[in-house]
Amino acid sequence: MSKLSETLANAVWARGLTPEERSRVERDVTSRIYPKSSYVFRVGEVVDYWMGIVDGLAKMTIALSDGAATSFVAVGPGSWFGEGSVIKRVPREYDGATLRNCEIAFMPRATFMWLLERNLSFNRFVIDQLNERLWQFVGLAQRDRLLDPNARVALSLASLFNPQLSPGIQSALVISQEEIAELAGLSRQRTNEALKFLGERGLLRTERVGVTILDLKGLQNFRSA
Repeated sequence: MSKLSETLANAVWARGLTPEERSRVERDVTSRIYPKSSYVFRVGEVVDYWMGIVDGLAKMTIALSDGAATSFVAVGPGSWFGEGSVIKRVPREYDGATLRNCEIAFMPRATFMWLLERNLSFNRFVIDQLNERLWQFVGLAQRDRLLDPNARVALSLASLFNPQLSPGIQSALVISQEEIAELAGLSRQRTNEALKFLGERGLLRTERVGVTILDLKGLQNFRSA
């Protein structure tokens, strides 16, 4: 079984599909490989697909007026995203870029809307997804405007561990300090200091190839030193 077939078979939104619906999904959904630090889509592009992460880690970014870019959310294996833009069919308002080599799934908008209009469980999944994404964006807006660097790192990591939005993320997360720094909008040095600070408080443990989350609730509720 290919990684794409496995991803579709295990997708939460696919559990309530009929055999006919599942067959169309398997026929219509394709995937592409993107190298690290490449764009999957750019701001202003027309939205023709609902996307999912088969393998890898990607981020959504917005370019600021001074030319810098700020990352506002990361998506890992099992994550599906962009449903709001697919439904509204408006141009992308942000860029999507890879943090590492990625395989990304593409469901055509026609297939997505067909499922949305005929399958109640898929419809409920999308509603839950939109609600959860709104809650996430509120938290990340607070991170960017109100929180100190330690709290920015805490909330950036916590945002990855969402069972609705990122069902494939495990507590032992293989992610580099450079990737965490990009997500939090901080320097690598300041990110390292924040990871040490959070580790001393028993919230996480820094590993040789990533971090292990020890207290997810603690990360989610952490606000300042």
